This record gives sequence, C-alpha cells and structure tokens, in this order.
Amino acid sequence: MSETDSSATARSPEQCKQPKLPFWQVWNVSLGFLGVQFGFALQNANASRILSDLGADLHSLSLFWIVAPLMGLIVQPIVGSASDRTWNRFGRRNPFILFGAIAAALGMAFMPNAGIAVAIIAPIVFGGVMLALMDAAFNVTMQPFRALVSDMVPPEQRTLGYSIQSLLINIGAVCGSMLPFVLTNVIGLENTSKAGEVAPSVIWAFYLGASVLLGSVLWTVFRTREYAPAEYNAYKGLDSEQLAREQAERKSLSQRLKGFFKLLFSMPVTMRQLALVQFFSWFALFIMWVYTTPAITQYVWGVDAKWFDPDYLHSVGEIPPAIAAAKGAAGDWVGILFAAYSLFAALFSIVLAKVAGTIGRKPTYALSLALGGLCLISFLLFQGGEQTHVNLLITEVTVPAGALGLLLPMIGVGIAWAAILAMPYSILSEALPADKTGVYMGIFNFTIAAPQIVSALVAGPLLAGVFDNQAINILVLAGVFMFLGAVSVFFVRERSDEGALDTEAATV
Repeated sequence: MSETDSSATARSPEQCKQPKLPFWQVWNVSLGFLGVQFGFALQNANASRILSDLGADLHSLSLFWIVAPLMGLIVQPIVGSASDRTWNRFGRRNPFILFGAIAAALGMAFMPNAGIAVAIIAPIVFGGVMLALMDAAFNVTMQPFRALVSDMVPPEQRTLGYSIQSLLINIGAVCGSMLPFVLTNVIGLENTSKAGEVAPSVIWAFYLGASVLLGSVLWTVFRTREYAPAEYNAYKGLDSEQLAREQAERKSLSQRLKGFFKLLFSMPVTMRQLALVQFFSWFALFIMWVYTTPAITQYVWGVDAKWFDPDYLHSVGEIPPAIAAAKGAAGDWVGILFAAYSLFAALFSIVLAKVAGTIGRKPTYALSLALGGLCLISFLLFQGGEQTHVNLLITEVTVPAGALGLLLPMIGVGIAWAAILAMPYSILSEALPADKTGVYMGIFNFTIAAPQIVSALVAGPLLAGVFDNQAINILVLAGVFMFLGAVSVFFVRERSDEGALDTEAATV
C-alpha cells in the first residue's frame, strides 16, 4: 500500500475490486469500539449517580445529560469532514481516533474526582464540564471508527463488519456496566458516598475504564494500516485527480458552510427515512439511560423521591445509612441490568447478520425495536418484593425480587440495542457516496443527537408535571417511543427496494 502508488487508478474494474479482509482483520478494525463502549457504558450507568451525589436534583439530570448529544451534534460532522480530507503517514481516520481516545481517558479520570476541585469550582459544575469533555472526546473517537469500517471492509463483508462492531461494543458495555458492582461485591470497595463526593468503587471503575479505552484503541490504530489515497480511490471508483483538485482548492468558511448545507439537503432518501426511526429509538434510549437509576431506586428499593432533592438533603444534613445503602445497592444493580442488556445484545449480534439475511434487514430491525419497546413497558410488572438471594457466579447478593425480575425485560432491550447499533448503518452504507462517507456518517449523527436533545429538554418537565416525579412512568413512555420506532422502519426504502437511490451530493 504505497503512498505514491498511482497505478491503482488505471486498473480494470476486476482488479479494482476491494479485496476481502481476513476474518481477524475485520476484528482488528473494530476492536477499539470495545474500549470506547466500555467508557460509554460506565458513563451511561453511573453519570446520573455521580451527578446526583455531586448535588444535581432529579429534574435537572436530563439537562446535564444534554451535553452528550450536543457534543455529538457539533463534533461528529466536523470530524467526519476533516477525516475525509486527511491523508498522512499516520492514516486517514487513525489520527482522530487516537487523539479522541487520549482526551476521553483524561475526562474519565477527572470526572469522578470533582470533589478535589471544590476550592476552585463547585463539584457539580466541575463534574458537568468533565462530562462534556468526555462526550466530546468519545465523539471524536467514535465517528472516524464508523467511517473506518466503511473504508476498510468491502460491501460483501459490510453486514459482518457492523455485526462484529456491535458484538465488541456490547462486550465492552457488559464489562463497563458491571465494573462498579464487581469492585464492590468482589474486590470490596465501598459503594456508598457522602454528600458532594463519589463512591470509591465508581472512581476506580472510571480509572480502569480509561485504561481499557486507551489499550483497545491503540490496538486498532497499530494493527490497521489504512489504504493509501490512490488505492482507496481505485477500490471506491473515485477519480484521484479530481479529488486532488477539489482538496487543493481553498474555500472560505461561508463556502464550506454552503457546501455542508447542500450535502445536508441533498442527503440520500434512505438517510432521511432512517432519521424518523432514529428519532423514536434514541429518544427512548436517552430516557432509559438517564432515569433507570432513580426509577429502580424508587420503584424497586422503595426510596422516596425526596431523597433525590438536594434541598431536602441539605435540610436533613446527613443521609440516613439505610437510604445511602439502598441508593448504593440500586445504583450497582442498574450496572448489572445494563450489563445484562449489553450481554444479550452481544449474543444477538452473533446471529444478527444471519437473521437479517434470512428475513431481511427491515423486518429484523422492526421486530427488534418492537420487542425492546414492549420490554421497557413491562418494567411496571417488577416492583419491590421480598429480599431474594442471588448467585451471580462472581459473587452472591441479596436484592428485592423485583430487581431480579428486571433481568427478563433486559433480553428485549438488548436485542433492540444490537439492532440499533448495526442495522441503520448496514442499510445506510449502501446509499452513501464513497468520497463523502465520513461527512455523511457525521451528519447521520444528527439523527442520534437531535432526539436526545429533545428528550433532555422535555423529560424533566414531564417527570415533574405529568408523572409526579415517579421515574418508572417515564421509562414506560420510553417503551412507547421504541415501539413507534419499530413501526417507522417500514417506511424506509432500501437500495434493493427501488433499484438505485440518488446519492448525488455537492462538495463541502
């Protein structure tokens, strides 16, 4: 793969066909996803817990979480466009992946230590800033990873590539979600926190997560040699000379913005139709991530909503040991539940490509979302109950019967999650022009970020004004939205549905 090889553009169509990758190289390309999702899982399962410990009230949690989709909305299109234009000795996507991983690891190390900054800045503010840094860095890393798979994996291996990606993401999510529970119940670290501080088990989980993130990303960066420009262009059927002229042309900011909006408004039809599915799916996921911890703490462990109110906590001075223990146990169990849905997602990812090949991608996608929606609604069936002894192989714990029962709906949530991670990208990748894959993947992130922003803005008022601060009810709403996502899948037209989709796009 010489950087100076220009003969690729002169090859015959047969010679220019992108070669299949060895099976383990498909794994190498995606391995960094394991570490990135390890970090995401720690954040998803523990950010609400950390922010509550640092002083956030129940209604403001979703507003703190809004930084995640905002960072994605801002960062991913910029990074996608930049990585499309980057060709140097370190690669095309790899420099962005590595830089983002380093920044994310730093954010993970600092966020749970917000208490050390109390002399300079309020811990809740410091925690929010570190959450923003983490999310921005996760997005810098994640977006080029999506494009890297599209770059390196030929079309006939694309569903396999995204299925492996989904599998690795969920292995990382299982380990990341369970880590605080393991550190408490196996290693013996304390899982309760004092006012304005974070539990030691959560702090050390974030340290370990940062290490796994860096290690897995370094593996992908050093084990994946990206195609040189001429070779990549030949495999994708692109004109190297024309691309060189376009990239050499300097454009003003207004010209770039104009080009970006042209791309936005001329996006492939499939991409527009998938946006509706994404809206319902990610609206539901955001609610689940933000409110599962308070919902389980209230509904299963029986902790009153007032114990999530910082004003009330300030008035009583000290959290009673029983309440602190219940909140700590519930927070740890949410990690187990999130690990469970990630485990079921990983298992489903193994057969996802075969299922999609047998019944079709759209039916697979729709049925998966419908099952996930019904399972979120079924949370209502599991409340409190007698204390039950549970053997989790790695340790034994005692939890309310309702907590144990919640492992069952995690099967459907996991199946939906696996489909959300793989199916839209598998469907979309065939509709994108090869020279705009990075920027379009970045634009497609709008369909992930926008519903989460909407969810963040409306979830708090809904919780207070409609659901009387009972967080379990807003999880039921999430289930309804997931089911609507399943219905909207049938309005998506795949390339095979209409012969060919118009993917003409202006140049950014």
